[in-house]
Amino acid sequence: MRKPIARFWINAALLIGAVATAFPLLWMISVSFMPTGAAGHFPPPLLPEHPTLDNYRIMFERHSAGRYLFNSALVATLATLISLFFNTTAGYAFAKLRFPGRERIFRALLGALVIPGQVAMIPLFALVKELGLVSTYGGVIVPAMASIFGIFLVRQYALSIPEDLLEAARIDGASEWRIFRSVVVPLLKPILITLGILTFLGTWNDFMWPLIVLSDQKLYTLPVALAGLSREYVQDNELMMAGAVITVMPVLILFLALQRYYIAGILAGSVKG
Repeated sequence: MRKPIARFWINAALLIGAVATAFPLLWMISVSFMPTGAAGHFPPPLLPEHPTLDNYRIMFERHSAGRYLFNSALVATLATLISLFFNTTAGYAFAKLRFPGRERIFRALLGALVIPGQVAMIPLFALVKELGLVSTYGGVIVPAMASIFGIFLVRQYALSIPEDLLEAARIDGASEWRIFRSVVVPLLKPILITLGILTFLGTWNDFMWPLIVLSDQKLYTLPVALAGLSREYVQDNELMMAGAVITVMPVLILFLALQRYYIAGILAGSVKG
């Protein structure tokens, strides 16, 4: 009897935790369909009495939400693809290739992990300015082209690739690039999907760096644009919730669609790392 009772309480606790976690998101979606001022009543309504799409219409027609959505999608997609290439090649090199100073360089990279990203923003901005990338898409993408965490993640996973497999490919006459492309990358697929999801989410949700490097409003990403609108429409909760839904839903849908690959990559990395 004790096991069924314990299972019941565990499931009940998990259900309560899931409801508490999902409630803010569900209420945000509900408020976004309410007329202006409806969410300010006390007690706040849980569901809209008269659902309307006016808030979304205003966001797209008056405040160029479509443009900001395109900016976020473009920046996040390019940053993810480029970073996957550099992180994968560097991680594989640190794991399987021999070159002078490999271990020292890798230890230096690991040491840099403890440095907060905010500390590097000033010299990074100076570098981006010298490259002429201020207020361009490139200015947002360049800092995300590679990450120490991504290199470390790929390197740890690549260590599990058998050396005999790589040697067999070399004996067959395959070049290092052919080995990497045809042998290594397919084996790294679970961790690459996981890293791609993390990179896309991080770039999409990034607020501080795009705010610093972008001065042209037409290039704003969704988080930056929504922050600017919140100062102008501080009392319009319904409109702000509609903007938040537009910002959150694309990455939420992406994560839900790829969550099984994400979990598989995390579990594989925990076993093989």
